[in-house]
Amino acid sequence: MVLVLVVDDESDIRQAVAEILSSEGFEVVSACDGAEALDKARRYHPVLVLLDLMMPRMDGWAFRRAQMRDPEVSKIPVVVLSAVGPDAVDADGYVGKPFDVDELVTAVRRYAAPLEA
Repeated sequence: MVLVLVVDDESDIRQAVAEILSSEGFEVVSACDGAEALDKARRYHPVLVLLDLMMPRMDGWAFRRAQMRDPEVSKIPVVVLSAVGPDAVDADGYVGKPFDVDELVTAVRRYAAPLEA
């Protein structure tokens, strides 16, 4: 299975994204903020991180800074899933909120594909 880490402080969004990706054949692990996401990225080694930016405790910007400094997780691609614009943080991809399901699945398949093979 291909594992995707979904990071969002809103449980409804985490659950909806997990259901969508599970129905597309992905395994999903989730985190409610950047600190939990770093821990889970190190523990589970997902092929992709779907990252919200606006979160308490550790936001998406702080997550990206910490991720890029950590050789264990720095190579994991990140797709930002946020209402904040696509240029707000350096990431591999962007899906705006509210998100279109097809756009979300396409982005996940695009960035997970090299690692699925």
